[in-house]
Amino acid sequence: MFLAMKQEQQLLSLEAHDCANAIPDLSKMIGAVKGLVAQCEDLKLKYYEEMDKRKKLHNIVQETKGNIRVFCRCRPLSKDEVSSGQKCVVDFDGSSDGDIVITNGGTKKTFKFDRVFTPKDDQDIVYADASPLVTSVLDGYNVCIFAYGQTGTGKTFTMEGTESNRGVNYRTLEELFNIAEERKESVTYDLSVSVLEVYNEQIRDLLATSPSKKLEIKPNSEGQNHVPGLVEAKIENINEVWKVLQTGSNARAVGSNNVNEHSSRSHCMLCITVRAKNQLNGECTSSKLWLVDLAGSERLAKTDVQGERLKEAQNINRSLSALGDVISALATKNSHIPYRNSKLTHLLQDSLGGDSKALMFVQISPSDNDVSETLSSLNFASRVRRIELGPAKKHVDTAELQKTKQTLERAKQELRLKDDSLRKLEENLQNLESKAKGKEQLCKNLQEKVKELEGQLDSKAQCQITSEKQQRQLSGKLKEKEEMCNVLQQKIADLECKLRQPQQSESEVALLKQTIQELEVKLKEQQHDRSAMELSIKEMELRFKEEEHQRSVAELKIKELELKLKEQEHQRSVAELKAREIGHELLETQRTESMLQIKLRELESKAKEQDTNMTAVVESRVVVATPVNAKVMSEKENHVLRISNSLNKQLAHVENTPEAPEAACNERKRKGEARNASIGGGEQENTNNGGRKRSLPAEREARLKRKSTEPPPQVKNLVRSTASSRAAAKAAAAAAPSSRAGGAKQQPGGGNKTRGWVR
Repeated sequence: MFLAMKQEQQLLSLEAHDCANAIPDLSKMIGAVKGLVAQCEDLKLKYYEEMDKRKKLHNIVQETKGNIRVFCRCRPLSKDEVSSGQKCVVDFDGSSDGDIVITNGGTKKTFKFDRVFTPKDDQDIVYADASPLVTSVLDGYNVCIFAYGQTGTGKTFTMEGTESNRGVNYRTLEELFNIAEERKESVTYDLSVSVLEVYNEQIRDLLATSPSKKLEIKPNSEGQNHVPGLVEAKIENINEVWKVLQTGSNARAVGSNNVNEHSSRSHCMLCITVRAKNQLNGECTSSKLWLVDLAGSERLAKTDVQGERLKEAQNINRSLSALGDVISALATKNSHIPYRNSKLTHLLQDSLGGDSKALMFVQISPSDNDVSETLSSLNFASRVRRIELGPAKKHVDTAELQKTKQTLERAKQELRLKDDSLRKLEENLQNLESKAKGKEQLCKNLQEKVKELEGQLDSKAQCQITSEKQQRQLSGKLKEKEEMCNVLQQKIADLECKLRQPQQSESEVALLKQTIQELEVKLKEQQHDRSAMELSIKEMELRFKEEEHQRSVAELKIKELELKLKEQEHQRSVAELKAREIGHELLETQRTESMLQIKLRELESKAKEQDTNMTAVVESRVVVATPVNAKVMSEKENHVLRISNSLNKQLAHVENTPEAPEAACNERKRKGEARNASIGGGEQENTNNGGRKRSLPAEREARLKRKSTEPPPQVKNLVRSTASSRAAAKAAAAAAPSSRAGGAKQQPGGGNKTRGWVR
């Protein structure tokens, strides 16, 4: 006994030792297990992510092919089915991959769908997978979602739901309004809802307040089927949605049978029409979303219906059979698709016939009592899933598109016109810019010319001031000459009076005659000088007037130029014409100015020449005489001597020739012409030297010549009076010869007192 216990103790100690040695390996195993668990979680996350990506890619492929996507949803067993001992024949182990297994007796059959929902999945999960398809309605695509299955499998619950647990219909409209609100800045949406049912192959409007007429399906202008006279309820917000849906649901035909107490006796179809207009590009789309709750397929033996319910069941089965025929024809790609065999298929023609997106909910029962109907529904859904409708097409509103095209065409035409006008405006702008540059340059040139003209005006004003000074000086000299002439005339008058006195002696008479002659000559010279001075004064006045006129004309032209320059700045359109006018006026001004300058120069040269000629004539007439005894004579005596000599010559000539006065006048004319000729020669020489013609106008020159050649009237009167006095003197001499002879003897040298002078 003791040995046995000892052996057992040894065994236990060995086991304890082995356990102690195994503890480090156990901790390592625990760490490895934890690492594997973490890796498993990561793999699960990656697996789910890959599954989501695969689903998205699968949906994209399905949408590209145009396949009708099929979602399978199974309801839970009811209380009656559980209490009656019915079993679940549906296996959901592969539901995450879209697989579902049905057990029928000893056989199992697997079906593959796009999505499988278990009885535990609620309405949110169901709609989450359907929402991407729904939102494409807002992008202009037609979409159809319909629920198929036997009666009592939850089709109405999936589509309509309850007030506390909304179905696809309400959630779809809610989603549409939310997206429309998000896009309102760029796209405007108009939503309208129609609710109808196909009851006993008749179309009924569930929103009509009164019994409507018989509704028929007719094609519209775009070739799509529609129902004329169907009520379209405008929905502005989500609060109005449930009321409209409840109105249609309450008007729907509902009955009871052995399978379902609230069995739908018609196909309920909710049509949502979405009209959208893109504010950015003007694109308009019109699309429809059909939400269809099909009536359940029934076995008449199982439902045990009679009368009206029997007729309803027959019509339901007939329409579902027509739907099956259409699906079969689409699956086999027959050339003829029997859409018109039923009102249901006729309405769904646009959704099933292509260029649209379709989704089918196949509703099944998990009960083994309904396994045959479940298999039939799943087989039908499998055929539907294999249908390829082709890629969906965006439905653009043709009417709006046509209007948009017309508007676009008009806009293009207007744009072309605007482009042409813009091009012309650009060309005009370039021309105007070039013209403006030219006009700016022209303005600068004109301003420079104006400055030059102003400078010339200033110089001319200075010249005018100088000429005025000269005129005042000449006027002063003229007054002095006039005073001297008056004095001389007074002296002549006094001498004539003395000559008339008989008691004067011959010597005094001779002396007086000599003095008279000298005074007459001096008077003639003074008168000639006076006439020349008057002529020069008149010429200066004429020149002054011409300069004033030229200055006023130049000032007026400068003002006109300034006004025209301002007009050019404000009116560019007429700037070129104004510039030409200014150019012409400037040319005329330059010509006038040049002519005036030439005339001024001519006048100045003539005035200078006349001054030089006058000084030369005066110098030539001044005779410097010296007496015999080398006594220098005074200027007054020289002047008297010159006058006496000239008078002696004239008197001698008068005595010898009876026409002496006229000859003297002619002689003076010849001298004047010779002087004018010499002046003209100087002018011609100046003209040749200057390269320009410097002469007064012909009329003025002739007038000046006449004035210069004609002797003054005082000279003519003096000549006549001298001749008469000579004749009187001769008569007196003849009357008293003895006295003249005695006088001559007493004064042998008194006959000519100038003989003792040497010139």
